[in-house]
Amino acid sequence: MKIEEYLASLPQSILSGQEVQLPDNAFREIFRFAELGKNDIFYHLGCGNGKGVSIALEEFGVKRAVGIDNDEEKVSLGKKLLKKNLSDYTLQCKDIRQADFSDATVILFWFADQQIIDNMMNRFSLLKSGCKIITIWGPLPGCLPDKVEFPYILNTVPFKKANDLKEQLLAVFGTDCVDFVTAWEFSERYTKAIGLPEAGNDRFLTILQSLVIWINAKNLGVACGDEIPQPIKTYISILKTFFNIDVEYLLNKH
Repeated sequence: MKIEEYLASLPQSILSGQEVQLPDNAFREIFRFAELGKNDIFYHLGCGNGKGVSIALEEFGVKRAVGIDNDEEKVSLGKKLLKKNLSDYTLQCKDIRQADFSDATVILFWFADQQIIDNMMNRFSLLKSGCKIITIWGPLPGCLPDKVEFPYILNTVPFKKANDLKEQLLAVFGTDCVDFVTAWEFSERYTKAIGLPEAGNDRFLTILQSLVIWINAKNLGVACGDEIPQPIKTYISILKTFFNIDVEYLLNKH
Protein backbone atom coordinates (compact mmCIF):
# COMPACT_ATOMS: atom_id res chain seq x y z
CA MET A 1 0.00 0.00 0.00
CA LYS A 2 1.06 3.59 -0.55
CA ILE A 3 2.03 5.54 2.55
CA GLU A 4 -1.12 7.69 2.27
CA GLU A 5 -3.20 4.50 2.44
CA TYR A 6 -1.25 3.32 5.48
CA LEU A 7 -1.76 6.65 7.25
CA ALA A 8 -5.45 6.60 6.35
CA SER A 9 -5.74 3.23 8.10
CA LEU A 10 -4.56 4.74 11.40
CA PRO A 11 -6.94 6.42 13.87
CA GLN A 12 -7.36 10.02 12.73
CA SER A 13 -7.24 11.18 16.36
CA ILE A 14 -3.66 9.89 16.54
CA LEU A 15 -2.60 11.53 13.29
CA SER A 16 -4.06 14.86 14.31
CA GLY A 17 -2.29 14.78 17.66
CA GLN A 18 -5.64 14.81 19.45
CA GLU A 19 -4.95 11.55 21.30
CA VAL A 20 -1.22 12.09 21.84
CA GLN A 21 -0.26 13.18 25.34
CA LEU A 22 3.21 14.68 25.48
CA PRO A 23 5.53 13.30 28.18
CA ASP A 24 6.26 15.65 31.09
CA ASN A 25 9.88 16.07 30.02
CA ALA A 26 8.76 17.20 26.58
CA PHE A 27 6.78 20.03 28.17
CA ARG A 28 9.83 21.04 30.20
CA GLU A 29 12.03 21.03 27.09
CA ILE A 30 9.46 23.11 25.20
CA PHE A 31 9.13 25.66 27.99
CA ARG A 32 12.90 26.03 28.37
CA PHE A 33 13.18 26.37 24.60
CA ALA A 34 10.55 29.15 24.62
CA GLU A 35 12.15 30.79 27.70
CA LEU A 36 8.80 30.66 29.46
CA GLY A 37 8.75 32.77 32.60
CA LYS A 38 6.86 34.69 35.25
CA ASN A 39 5.72 37.47 32.93
CA ASP A 40 4.13 35.13 30.39
CA ILE A 41 0.51 34.31 29.72
CA PHE A 42 0.66 30.78 28.36
CA TYR A 43 -1.97 29.06 26.22
CA HIS A 44 -1.94 25.36 25.36
CA LEU A 45 -4.27 24.83 22.41
CA GLY A 46 -5.30 21.18 22.49
CA CYS A 47 -4.30 20.81 26.13
CA GLY A 48 -5.57 17.26 26.76
CA ASN A 49 -5.53 16.60 30.50
CA GLY A 50 -3.89 19.94 31.28
CA LYS A 51 -0.49 18.57 32.27
CA GLY A 52 1.29 21.27 30.27
CA VAL A 53 -0.74 23.94 32.05
CA SER A 54 0.22 22.40 35.40
CA ILE A 55 3.94 22.34 34.60
CA ALA A 56 3.86 25.90 33.23
CA LEU A 57 2.39 27.09 36.52
CA GLU A 58 4.21 24.94 39.04
CA GLU A 59 7.67 24.80 37.53
CA PHE A 60 7.95 27.89 35.34
CA GLY A 61 5.84 30.30 37.40
CA VAL A 62 3.89 31.87 34.55
CA LYS A 63 1.56 34.77 35.32
CA ARG A 64 -1.40 32.81 33.94
CA ALA A 65 -1.95 29.57 32.06
CA VAL A 66 -4.93 28.58 29.91
CA GLY A 67 -5.65 25.18 28.43
CA ILE A 68 -8.24 24.72 25.67
CA ASP A 69 -9.51 21.39 24.36
CA ASN A 70 -12.76 20.17 22.83
CA ASP A 71 -12.68 16.85 24.73
CA GLU A 72 -14.96 17.28 27.73
CA GLU A 73 -13.66 14.17 29.49
CA LYS A 74 -10.04 15.33 29.29
CA VAL A 75 -10.85 18.83 30.43
CA SER A 76 -12.79 17.43 33.39
CA LEU A 77 -9.80 15.24 34.30
CA GLY A 78 -7.50 18.24 34.01
CA LYS A 79 -9.64 20.31 36.37
CA LYS A 80 -9.38 17.57 38.99
CA LEU A 81 -5.62 17.49 38.52
CA LEU A 82 -5.18 21.24 38.79
CA LYS A 83 -7.72 22.44 41.32
CA LYS A 84 -5.89 20.94 44.30
CA ASN A 85 -3.15 23.49 44.75
CA LEU A 86 -2.96 25.84 41.78
CA SER A 87 -4.42 29.22 40.91
CA ASP A 88 -4.16 31.56 37.95
CA TYR A 89 -5.27 28.98 35.42
CA THR A 90 -8.29 28.23 33.26
CA LEU A 91 -9.26 25.04 31.45
CA GLN A 92 -11.86 25.49 28.75
CA CYS A 93 -13.82 22.86 26.86
CA LYS A 94 -14.07 24.59 23.53
CA ASP A 95 -13.10 24.40 19.87
CA ILE A 96 -9.84 26.34 19.65
CA ARG A 97 -11.16 28.06 16.51
CA GLN A 98 -13.81 29.71 18.67
CA ALA A 99 -11.57 30.52 21.64
CA ASP A 100 -10.15 33.90 22.67
CA PHE A 101 -6.38 33.89 23.21
CA SER A 102 -5.69 37.50 22.28
CA ASP A 103 -3.72 38.17 25.49
CA ALA A 104 -1.28 35.29 24.96
CA THR A 105 2.47 35.81 25.03
CA VAL A 106 3.34 32.12 24.43
CA ILE A 107 1.18 29.51 22.65
CA LEU A 108 1.79 25.78 22.24
CA PHE A 109 0.02 24.61 19.08
CA TRP A 110 0.37 21.06 17.76
CA PHE A 111 -2.21 20.11 15.14
CA ALA A 112 -1.97 18.26 11.83
CA ASP A 113 -5.45 19.08 10.49
CA GLN A 114 -4.82 21.51 7.62
CA GLN A 115 -8.22 23.16 7.93
CA ILE A 116 -7.57 23.94 11.59
CA ILE A 117 -4.06 25.21 10.81
CA ASP A 118 -5.30 27.48 8.01
CA ASN A 119 -8.03 28.89 10.22
CA MET A 120 -5.64 29.54 13.10
CA MET A 121 -2.99 31.18 10.93
CA ASN A 122 -5.33 34.10 10.26
CA ARG A 123 -5.90 34.53 13.98
CA PHE A 124 -2.25 34.08 14.95
CA SER A 125 -1.21 36.86 12.57
CA LEU A 126 -3.40 39.30 14.53
CA LEU A 127 -1.76 38.61 17.90
CA LYS A 128 0.37 41.24 19.55
CA SER A 129 3.95 41.66 18.42
CA GLY A 130 6.38 39.35 20.18
CA CYS A 131 3.89 36.55 20.88
CA LYS A 132 5.62 33.18 20.48
CA ILE A 133 3.93 30.24 18.73
CA ILE A 134 5.57 26.86 19.41
CA THR A 135 4.94 23.99 17.02
CA ILE A 136 6.30 20.44 16.89
CA TRP A 137 7.94 18.89 13.80
CA GLY A 138 7.01 21.60 11.30
CA PRO A 139 6.91 25.43 11.36
CA LEU A 140 3.79 27.44 10.71
CA PRO A 141 2.85 27.24 7.00
CA GLY A 142 4.74 29.64 4.79
CA CYS A 143 6.81 31.02 7.67
CA LEU A 144 10.50 31.02 8.47
CA PRO A 145 11.21 29.92 12.05
CA ASP A 146 12.72 32.38 14.50
CA LYS A 147 14.24 29.60 16.58
CA VAL A 148 14.64 25.84 16.15
CA GLU A 149 15.57 23.11 18.58
CA PHE A 150 14.13 20.26 16.59
CA PRO A 151 11.48 18.96 16.87
CA TYR A 152 10.44 22.20 18.58
CA ILE A 153 10.01 25.22 16.35
CA LEU A 154 9.20 28.78 17.33
CA ASN A 155 7.62 31.51 15.23
CA THR A 156 7.24 35.03 16.59
CA VAL A 157 4.59 37.58 15.64
CA PRO A 158 4.94 39.29 13.17
CA PHE A 159 5.85 36.21 11.13
CA LYS A 160 8.74 36.07 8.71
CA LYS A 161 7.48 34.79 5.37
CA ALA A 162 9.40 32.10 3.49
CA ASN A 163 9.88 32.50 -0.25
CA ASP A 164 9.16 28.82 -0.82
CA LEU A 165 9.19 25.37 0.80
CA LYS A 166 12.87 24.94 -0.03
CA GLU A 167 13.87 28.01 1.98
CA GLN A 168 11.62 26.93 4.84
CA LEU A 169 12.99 23.38 4.98
CA LEU A 170 16.63 24.50 4.99
CA ALA A 171 15.84 27.03 7.73
CA VAL A 172 14.35 24.27 9.90
CA PHE A 173 17.29 21.93 9.42
CA GLY A 174 19.91 24.66 9.59
CA THR A 175 21.99 23.26 6.74
CA ASP A 176 22.73 23.82 3.06
CA CYS A 177 21.51 20.36 2.09
CA VAL A 178 19.85 17.33 3.71
CA ASP A 179 21.68 13.99 3.72
CA PHE A 180 20.57 10.67 5.20
CA VAL A 181 22.39 11.30 8.49
CA THR A 182 20.55 14.60 8.97
CA ALA A 183 17.19 13.03 8.11
CA TRP A 184 17.79 10.18 10.57
CA GLU A 185 19.04 12.46 13.36
CA PHE A 186 16.05 14.79 13.16
CA SER A 187 13.59 11.90 12.94
CA GLU A 188 15.16 10.33 16.01
CA ARG A 189 14.89 13.60 17.92
CA TYR A 190 11.18 13.70 17.16
CA THR A 191 10.41 10.12 18.22
CA LYS A 192 12.40 10.54 21.42
CA ALA A 193 10.72 13.84 22.23
CA ILE A 194 7.11 12.70 21.89
CA GLY A 195 7.49 8.99 22.73
CA LEU A 196 7.29 7.25 26.06
CA PRO A 197 10.31 5.32 27.39
CA GLU A 198 8.43 2.03 27.10
CA ALA A 199 7.30 2.64 23.51
CA GLY A 200 8.18 -0.25 21.26
CA ASN A 201 7.72 1.29 17.80
CA ASP A 202 10.30 4.09 17.93
CA ARG A 203 12.58 2.42 15.40
CA PHE A 204 9.78 1.96 12.88
CA LEU A 205 8.64 5.57 13.26
CA THR A 206 12.20 6.85 12.88
CA ILE A 207 12.67 4.89 9.67
CA LEU A 208 9.38 6.13 8.25
CA GLN A 209 9.98 9.76 9.16
CA SER A 210 13.60 9.81 7.99
CA LEU A 211 12.49 8.53 4.59
CA VAL A 212 9.79 11.19 4.34
CA ILE A 213 12.27 13.95 5.29
CA TRP A 214 14.91 12.82 2.80
CA ILE A 215 12.44 12.23 -0.06
CA ASN A 216 10.86 15.66 0.48
CA ALA A 217 14.33 17.20 0.44
CA LYS A 218 15.16 15.31 -2.75
CA ASN A 219 12.01 16.47 -4.50
CA LEU A 220 12.67 20.06 -3.44
CA GLY A 221 16.22 19.86 -4.78
CA VAL A 222 17.95 20.27 -1.42
CA ALA A 223 19.17 16.71 -0.80
CA CYS A 224 22.95 16.30 -0.72
CA GLY A 225 24.16 14.72 -3.96
CA ASP A 226 22.32 13.31 -6.94
CA GLU A 227 22.33 9.64 -5.99
CA ILE A 228 19.96 7.87 -3.61
CA PRO A 229 22.02 6.88 -0.52
CA GLN A 230 22.25 3.16 0.19
CA PRO A 231 20.53 3.45 3.62
CA ILE A 232 17.55 5.10 1.92
CA LYS A 233 17.36 2.26 -0.61
CA THR A 234 17.63 -0.29 2.20
CA TYR A 235 14.86 1.22 4.33
CA ILE A 236 12.58 1.67 1.32
CA SER A 237 13.03 -2.04 0.67
CA ILE A 238 12.42 -2.98 4.33
CA LEU A 239 9.14 -1.04 4.44
CA LYS A 240 7.99 -2.64 1.20
CA THR A 241 9.05 -6.20 2.04
CA PHE A 242 8.09 -6.47 5.70
CA PHE A 243 5.32 -3.89 6.13
CA ASN A 244 3.87 -3.63 2.61
CA ILE A 245 4.31 0.14 2.72
CA ASP A 246 5.42 1.81 -0.51
CA VAL A 247 7.26 5.14 -0.31
CA GLU A 248 9.44 4.84 -3.41
CA TYR A 249 6.78 6.33 -5.67
CA LEU A 250 7.13 9.59 -3.72
CA LEU A 251 10.46 10.15 -5.42
CA ASN A 252 8.57 10.81 -8.63
CA LYS A 253 6.22 13.36 -7.12
CA HIS A 254 6.91 17.01 -7.77
